Amino acid sequence: MIFSIDDVLTPEELQHITDRLDPKDFIDGKLTAGWHAKLVKHNTQLTKKADYTEELTQKVTAALWRHPLFKVATQPKTIHSMLFSRYEAGMSYGSHVDNALMGSRSFLRSDVSLTLFLSDPTDYEGGELVIENTDGERTYKLPARSAIVYPSGALHRVASVTQGVRWVVVAWVQSLVRDPMQREILFDLDTARRSIFQQSGKTIEFDLISKTHSNLLRRWAEV
Repeated sequence: MIFSIDDVLTPEELQHITDRLDPKDFIDGKLTAGWHAKLVKHNTQLTKKADYTEELTQKVTAALWRHPLFKVATQPKTIHSMLFSRYEAGMSYGSHVDNALMGSRSFLRSDVSLTLFLSDPTDYEGGELVIENTDGERTYKLPARSAIVYPSGALHRVASVTQGVRWVVVAWVQSLVRDPMQREILFDLDTARRSIFQQSGKTIEFDLISKTHSNLLRRWAEV
């Protein structure tokens, strides 16, 4: 399931983050890429040694946790491996799949990937996120403060930036429900019950869908 989320950050949070990011604190993105992805990764990323990296990471993480659509759709157990990435003219990230396991000694699984846009589409040319699917490729270039969420197992790439600078945050989710089809079923059920509640209140139909949603989550969740 691929979906976009609007207004992940407040305008004030976006301003704070972009004010803090300093290009001199960015290092070669190849340092965090898998052995095969290094061949096609051409960007820079905020070093973990910068004195503000942890602060910005916590700010974005908190914004994701408070967003109801993000929580319902991804069923997050943990949000991890967050990176602040910068693409200037000539930079790109060729076709790749995200590592299934991330970390050095204590591993975390990547079930869901996300890209949170810090730049407006008018700030740069090119730089689209391209996700490959069985029916072809789809491109995404969202407004600042919006995020695209997609399965970590999907082949994807970032098209070459031809002008301007593309700033994004990328992160991964280890979900309580690792199977994407099961997550989609839970999402659909939750969407349906919320619609029923909004239109008719706490009806028998609402109760039955809530029961099914709860029991499936109980059956599928890995805690």
